[in-house]
Amino acid sequence: MDLNKAMIIGRLTRDPETKTIPSGQTVTTFSIATNFTWTDQSGQKQEKVEYHNVVAWRKLAEIAGQYLKKGGRVYIEGRIQTRSWDDQTGQKRYRTEIVADNMIMLDRPGASSAQPPAEAAAPKNDATKDSSAEEEINVEDIPF
Repeated sequence: MDLNKAMIIGRLTRDPETKTIPSGQTVTTFSIATNFTWTDQSGQKQEKVEYHNVVAWRKLAEIAGQYLKKGGRVYIEGRIQTRSWDDQTGQKRYRTEIVADNMIMLDRPGASSAQPPAEAAAPKNDATKDSSAEEEINVEDIPF
């Protein structure tokens, strides 16, 4: 059995870019920065930043493009994929990215936000939108 699963929490380094490809599917790309902090042998605090390319497709792409903004915190779950292509000079290029299949926006919604973050982050079932849009979801009420 094989497993290809990525889970990251970080901040967007730029606003998402949304496109519609010729087949009619929506795709949104963005980058997330994650920080790793440790104390070295001399007792100095060290920090390393990693940058992750993320790709979302279809309904998740539409939601990411609409709600995510540069600097916002987000949880992304998906699989790691490496694409390759030949650039204009004929040189082989590679790009490793996370293909998102789940997203949770971690910042609290602004006062002008019409939808709670759990509603916008979970495009699993459109039938639940009417009932969940009427209820306010507080982070303190979530049992985990």
